[in-house]
Amino acid sequence: MSKLNPLNYMPASLSQSRDARQTIHLPTERETSSIPRGDTEANWEYPSPQQMYNAMLRKGYDDTPEDAVESMVAVHNFLNEGAWAEIVDWERRFSRGLGHGWQACRTGEEGFIEEADRIASSRDVAAPKLLRFQGRPNEMTPKARILDFMGRMYPAKFSCEPPFDRHDWYVQRRTVDGQTKEVRYVIDYYSAPPEPTGEPVFYLDVRPAVDGPTAAAERMMRWGGDVWYRASGAKVREALS
Repeated sequence: MSKLNPLNYMPASLSQSRDARQTIHLPTERETSSIPRGDTEANWEYPSPQQMYNAMLRKGYDDTPEDAVESMVAVHNFLNEGAWAEIVDWERRFSRGLGHGWQACRTGEEGFIEEADRIASSRDVAAPKLLRFQGRPNEMTPKARILDFMGRMYPAKFSCEPPFDRHDWYVQRRTVDGQTKEVRYVIDYYSAPPEPTGEPVFYLDVRPAVDGPTAAAERMMRWGGDVWYRASGAKVREALS
């Protein structure tokens, strides 16, 4: 059995060799992501189509259409870029501490960008980095299990399908005092009905794992702040003032 890379729990050496059963050429070029690594100054690299195909064969997916692999890699890369953008969004709110996090959340999602820019200009903090990640497709998160149960009980109101994948990403957060902290994020990947043109649609549920009271407070602040801001009519009052 191949040795696993502890940073992504994948084989340490992903083969670029053409498989004996393969009938078409697949590119071996790897695309560099926008996601900074925690162990070097470089960014993470995505697998090439050839590496993706070989990895799927290793997992037993022998019926993978070879001519679809490049599109699969493009979707894989697109979803990971989206997941990282969501994580950066969380870090912009909370890497400066819960106090600054509340200032960013108290005006809801709509008011975040303006408030966050003001906060960022007052105290700069280094951007987060991805230390390692792990795919856990067979382990549903507690939130996904609850939504799945509600969908079975009340299909008219909770009609989403279970997530088709789950990742845990371990992120290096640098605080205002220069210290580093490891934060685990959980990501549920969902499929949605396709566009009228037939293009697939996906959405991601990205949030800090509740590994302690700080992460729980961050989640409560972000979701609670947005709900309260809209439900209390604060936006209307601000417009009239």
